[in-house]
Amino acid sequence: MQVLHVSAECYPVAKVGGLGDVVGALPGYMKKQDVDCRVILPKYRTSWIASHKFRTEHEGYIRLGHERIAYRLQREEDDSLGFPVFVVDIEGLLDRPGVYADVYTGRSYPDEMERYVSFQIAVLDWLKSKKEKPDLIHCHDHHTAFTPLMMKASPVYHEFRNIPSLLTIHNGQYQGWYDTSKRSLLPKINTESESLLYWNGQINALACGVRSCDRVSTVSKTYLKELREDSLGLEPIFEQVVDKSTGIVNGIDLKVWNPGTDSLIKKKFQKKNVVQGKLANKQALCERFSISPELPIISFIGRLTSQKGADLLPDLIGKFIDMGNKAGFVILGTGEPELHDRFTHMRSQYVGYFDASLEYNEELAHLIYAGSDFIIMPSRFEPCGLNQMYAMRYGTLPIVRSVGGLYDTVVDLEEKSGYGILFDNFNLEDSYDALIRALKVYYDKTLLHSLQSKVLSLDFSWRKSAARYKLMYLELMQKGK
Repeated sequence: MQVLHVSAECYPVAKVGGLGDVVGALPGYMKKQDVDCRVILPKYRTSWIASHKFRTEHEGYIRLGHERIAYRLQREEDDSLGFPVFVVDIEGLLDRPGVYADVYTGRSYPDEMERYVSFQIAVLDWLKSKKEKPDLIHCHDHHTAFTPLMMKASPVYHEFRNIPSLLTIHNGQYQGWYDTSKRSLLPKINTESESLLYWNGQINALACGVRSCDRVSTVSKTYLKELREDSLGLEPIFEQVVDKSTGIVNGIDLKVWNPGTDSLIKKKFQKKNVVQGKLANKQALCERFSISPELPIISFIGRLTSQKGADLLPDLIGKFIDMGNKAGFVILGTGEPELHDRFTHMRSQYVGYFDASLEYNEELAHLIYAGSDFIIMPSRFEPCGLNQMYAMRYGTLPIVRSVGGLYDTVVDLEEKSGYGILFDNFNLEDSYDALIRALKVYYDKTLLHSLQSKVLSLDFSWRKSAARYKLMYLELMQKGK
């Protein structure tokens, strides 16, 4: 079985968020399931791409509206990720250092639709030229969501009509809304299917993909349910496709996230010495952030955005400390300038109790996971979430809001076999109560240490999820036949 993943991201080739982590890990785990996975993405100007050799396998021209644009299809020579990685090289459109936005201004590219459509057309044109076609095409998010429609309803690509397509939604908030004047960028679509391009008077890539593909998947069961309740106007569509929809929670790459082998942390540890290992890393972490290791350490790692609930943290941390509670708070991430300013001010306001590193720092993230007692994730919505699984892999207890994949991967302490702390509402009262519960756990050392061992032993690998993907692939192929 050969599966082609079509994606805008793939770690470590190009990554902005969880999409990159998934596409960078899933194909390797599918290989263990005897599934031949390949990945294709745009050839950005990233440091990883610059430091690896690519060979050209195909050259041609695509038709983008009234333009004829040259492209090259290249393969990474060494297959260094353990599976083939292909890139589409289009000069002036895809070869930019930013994946979605200008790295200097932070602004999204104004020719977003031109970039994604040219990439998808080039992928299909390349496949059209090949004698051997993939058995299934697995698309990811709105950046690749026109592909299922072109496969099924464009006379230009009639040879793909019996090849099944799967669209995985990693974040349904980003949908690809475009003005109808850009319709000319896409190839001819059969008259009866033309309407699938539009939703509420505009072109909507995600809506098009959801309605056109053979199967829809999301990155957790609860998020699939939430999309039917709130998806920025696409709720009727997700209701219509419920019979072809599946939620599969993401896994994590145990080769990267393993406290027993991690060279990025102060002291490696396993379940048998989790208490001593975490203490050594906590001391290193607290030294880095000038916080006493005697305090419980509660950390946040991620984008400083409203989706992640980062805007709740300044008031929550301030209230917690001002009420006389003792804990150390560590923030790692970048995002909204207003939050940068607030966290910078808090560093001097709560010396010894709060510190922040306002950057993207993968190495430091590993130490924070290993050295913290708790990680907090107060997300407004969270399709899956990986940080809670990374943290638990290092014996760090999750404090999370009960949404999406957070709800699916964390069981509250009040439940049988529970190991984390959940709160329901996005407000100060509920999140404050969650922190108070965490304090009680921290000072009950017997409970704390048993929970540290417990979460470290949980299986959040891709093994189970990869098996579910394989089953879905087989079902789709059977249906295609």
